[in-house]
Amino acid sequence: MNILILGGGGREHSLAWAIKQNPKCDRLIVAPGNAGIAKIAECADFDVISGTAVLEFVQEQAIDFVIIGPEAPLAAGVADQLRDAGILVFGPSKAAAELEASKAFTKAICDAASAPTAAYGHFTDAEAAKAYVQTQGAPIVVKADGLAAGKGVIIAETVDQAVAAIDDMFDGSFGEAGAEVVIEEFMTGEEASYFILCDGENVLPIGTAQDHKRVGDGDTGPNTGGMGAYSPAPVLTDAIAQKAIDEIIRPTMAEMVRRGTAYQGILYAGLMIENGQPRLVEYNVRFGDPECQVLMMRLGAQVLDLLVAASEGRLNDVKPNWADDHAVTVVLAAKGYPDAYEKGTVIGGLGALQSDSMNMVFHAGTAERDGMIVANGGRVLNVTARGDSLAEAQQRAYAMVDKIDWADGFCRRDIGWRALG
Repeated sequence: MNILILGGGGREHSLAWAIKQNPKCDRLIVAPGNAGIAKIAECADFDVISGTAVLEFVQEQAIDFVIIGPEAPLAAGVADQLRDAGILVFGPSKAAAELEASKAFTKAICDAASAPTAAYGHFTDAEAAKAYVQTQGAPIVVKADGLAAGKGVIIAETVDQAVAAIDDMFDGSFGEAGAEVVIEEFMTGEEASYFILCDGENVLPIGTAQDHKRVGDGDTGPNTGGMGAYSPAPVLTDAIAQKAIDEIIRPTMAEMVRRGTAYQGILYAGLMIENGQPRLVEYNVRFGDPECQVLMMRLGAQVLDLLVAASEGRLNDVKPNWADDHAVTVVLAAKGYPDAYEKGTVIGGLGALQSDSMNMVFHAGTAERDGMIVANGGRVLNVTARGDSLAEAQQRAYAMVDKIDWADGFCRRDIGWRALG
């Protein structure tokens, strides 16, 4: 099977690493890829947001299966164009991808499906949004309605902070994503991520994880795209996970079918859990990053069979086989992230690290220059390890972190602290 993965971050590196292990994978291409991906797969450079460009490449290279990693190609309808041409593709249609592309759309789906979520208001002008905040008080959550690369969510501790966030969004700080805003009740509890494969009709849970969004130890500082993650998530017990399936996931999928936009792909449900009750925080229509990295470490080669089954509409024929283990990934980011940071700084020590089923460094934002690995983004490396316990996995991950020579990078030192505490 010739396989194309769209994307060039740590999520795609981990997907490529797992899929490469499956004997059904004959040829693996990743577009655009990165310096780490180039070590295990071919990399190609074309516009992955253009369905026409993707389709032309797929036909030229005799690709059998396309896996769409990031949200932007999905929101642009790349999956639709491939399916229309008879190409097997993993990822939802443009219409179904609205579950991530529009927070207001997701809220409307939840209302129709009676799925528990935060109380909210949806606004297209700043003054109405500010009036709502004044009425509701703080803390409160202000979200850009559209895609904002994981950065369009402000947890406002005060009304003044919420008003400032509303002004920023309507003034264009998040581009078109902030043309509309959703303002939500601040939910308390513990947040976890639940990953469910969907084939348009059937659903198959394939793992849980928890990530750390804030930049600083102890979950302090501004939100980021994610500073680390671990799997499984202890807070998502079997009973709570089943509640989420019965009360949130299945009703959502049924409502999507009712609307004529059946969902096919991976559904990432961000859940807030309090007193044994899950409520939906958000949906993403792709594997999370860095949650994908810990899931891939634990799933390995079987992930290809699972993704193909979802894409062919036969999830009832497969099930994941889990080892009784744990995985941790620690994000190394460029100093200054999530604000301004420098690109091009040299990273040393990677060649001496183990690369196997228990220890991997997935590249997120790297490039190769003059034979050296350099930073090429904000989140740069995902140092990932497995262990029989969460503590063992964490220890292994940080042991690898400490062998990396990168003075211009930083990481949190407490990934997994909630579960370990």
